[in-house]
Amino acid sequence: MVEKFVGTWKMISSDNFDDYMKAIGVGFATRQVGNRTKPNLVVSVDDQGFVCLKSQSTFKTTEIKFKLNEPFEETTADDRKTKTVVTLENGKLVQKQSWDGKETNIEREIEDGKLVAKCIMGDVIAVRTYVMEA
Repeated sequence: MVEKFVGTWKMISSDNFDDYMKAIGVGFATRQVGNRTKPNLVVSVDDQGFVCLKSQSTFKTTEIKFKLNEPFEETTADDRKTKTVVTLENGKLVQKQSWDGKETNIEREIEDGKLVAKCIMGDVIAVRTYVMEA
């Protein structure tokens, strides 16, 4: 089921991301960079079932490797240390990050051939859309 996400995805739009970064506590300077960055998302799965999500940009490249439903420690692009678990729910790849008593979800799904990532913190939702690179 994760296979449909595999590939290199290029960001084509990002809506409300500044408000989302504010909601999770990202400082002004980092938000300025985050708002200008259009990362590629590279999704792969190895033969042992580990899923790799790599976010590549000129500013920063981050990578997480995980097995579905197994909690792991993540250091996010904005340097938060989170306890993270990724699950597959109704065809969506749902990444839950918990830190300092807070929680945010990133829901990724394929809609009309595009990868749509919804970043959710409380009532703040950012939507980032990617297309598969040829």
